Amino acid sequence: MISTRDSASESAPEPTLPAGAAEDEPPPSCPAPPSPATENARAGKRWDDWRWQMGHRIRTPKQLLTLFPELRHSPDLTPLIGKYPMAITPYYASLIQEAAPSDPIFQMCVPQMQELIDPPFLSADPLEECHDMPVPGLIHRYPDRALVIATTTCSTYCRHCTRKRVAGTRESTIGKQRLEQIADYLGKHPEIHDVIISGGDPLTMRTEQLEVVLATLRRVPSVQILRIGTRVPVVLPQRITEALCAMLKRYHPVWINTHFNHPRELTLESRQACERLADAGVPLGNQSVLLRGVNDAPQTIEALCRGLVQMRVRPYYLYQCDLVRGVEHFRTRLSRGIEIMEYLRGRLSGLAIPMFVVDAPRGGGKIPVLPTYVVTQSPTHTVLRNYEGMLIAYPEPYEPGLGAAAEPSETSAPGVWELTAGRNTVIRPEQSVRLTRRQACCPTACTSEASE
Repeated sequence: MISTRDSASESAPEPTLPAGAAEDEPPPSCPAPPSPATENARAGKRWDDWRWQMGHRIRTPKQLLTLFPELRHSPDLTPLIGKYPMAITPYYASLIQEAAPSDPIFQMCVPQMQELIDPPFLSADPLEECHDMPVPGLIHRYPDRALVIATTTCSTYCRHCTRKRVAGTRESTIGKQRLEQIADYLGKHPEIHDVIISGGDPLTMRTEQLEVVLATLRRVPSVQILRIGTRVPVVLPQRITEALCAMLKRYHPVWINTHFNHPRELTLESRQACERLADAGVPLGNQSVLLRGVNDAPQTIEALCRGLVQMRVRPYYLYQCDLVRGVEHFRTRLSRGIEIMEYLRGRLSGLAIPMFVVDAPRGGGKIPVLPTYVVTQSPTHTVLRNYEGMLIAYPEPYEPGLGAAAEPSETSAPGVWELTAGRNTVIRPEQSVRLTRRQACCPTACTSEASE
């Protein structure tokens, strides 16, 4: 049974920050030891302990070379890591099949010298989040939504991160004073109904720390929905424990948006993590980023979306890569994203198709970028195009006395004009797998349709 806000507050004592917790308290973590030998580490009993994974993250070039000796002839990454820190969980490193940019997992977590490409149109904060921050740690851009930066810590630092300016520079979590300032602002702005908890990655926080954040936000009467943005089910699925799920249930409705980018990330461990969350009543969505050389093939996104739906995760957004410094080598042309969306339409259920969006620079917010399916219009008909390229004349509502469509000019496309004039209802592509199948199954019906 899903808990209500009142039952959540009655079923558990009011959570508080741990004794001695201070503003920006670092999360618990062991000092980074020498890089683990992944296969040997898997045999150990602590591999499934998320704290062990956090404490044994790969942070230095030396650790990276220990794990991947074939990189010894690569450029020294020390200066690059000094600018854009590196952290990779042993689990996520174990998904790398080849220590080369051709491997999508490698490319998403191992620093590359291309990160230093810096054309003038890039920015450290292209979304201008700092300009929409009325109180520290709270971004209020849209009328009914706000985003809380609960931590600057991630278990794995994505090389395409939109907050690369702060990722890993100082691993810290939100303190009580700042959290109360945020709650006070939300209370004074009852138009905000939906609060996204982001970072960093909120699920790297200790369960009791995260509960303080959830409980504080849930006390605000106008806050109806809590959302958590996280890549933990992808890079640290061991973190999704029964205890964490039980805590989340106390603050429903809680939604989680995951961040799977490639089918190779859909492992058994990630599937089990998502199943635990879904079984706890947490609706799951996924936000992918379109990355050149990683997932910019239509078939790759198709496989990803199919796999996500099987895991009870609905594809939500496919983001164009942001204009942020350090990620230019990942950016594709917008036309590539449109091409992928064209490919998905008709091949996947609408349930499995994300929305392709650009998070516009200068704080413009999310803008959908969609293929165009309206070809032309007349007073009597709108010509639509389906995923196969078929053109269909859709009649507008009947209006007595509405004049007929004009006769075609010398420059008119005869086929399309016939549709706008109501003289034909459909133009099919010459090569259509579906039409061929229909002709084989129902030749009489197809013949009569073709003669219309």
